[in-house]
Amino acid sequence: MGQKIKLGMVGGGQGAFIGAVHRIASRIDDRYELVAGAFSSNAERALTSGKELGISEDRNYQNFQEMAEKESQREDKIDAVAIVTPNHMHHPIAMEFMNKGIHIICDKPLAMNLKQCEELVQASQDSNILLL
Repeated sequence: MGQKIKLGMVGGGQGAFIGAVHRIASRIDDRYELVAGAFSSNAERALTSGKELGISEDRNYQNFQEMAEKESQREDKIDAVAIVTPNHMHHPIAMEFMNKGIHIICDKPLAMNLKQCEELVQASQDSNILLL
C-alpha cells in the first residue's frame, strides 16, 4: 500500500465519545495516520488529550485556528482534517481549513442550516477541496 493519509482532528478529546469512534474507524483499513489535532475548545484539555493520543508536541494545538494556520504552512501538512466537534462548530471549522487548502471529513450534520451547507459546498467546489 502507498503512503498513509495524514489526518488531523478537531474535537474528540478527553471524554468525547465520537472522537474515539472516528479514531477507531480511521484505523480499520490502515490508510490514515492521526498526526495532529486540536482536541478540545479548552486549551489545557486539548493539549492533554493530544499528549495522551501520542501526538507530537509541535502538532498538538490549543485551538483549531492555530492548527489550520500552522498545518497549512508545514511541508508535511495534514492531508485532511476530521471535524468531530459540537454541531454548531462544524461550519466555521470547515471553512477555516478549506481556506487553508486542507480537505474536510465532517461529522454529521454538515452545518446548522441549509445556507451554511450551501456555503460549504460552494467553497469546496470553488477551491477543489474535498468535503466529506
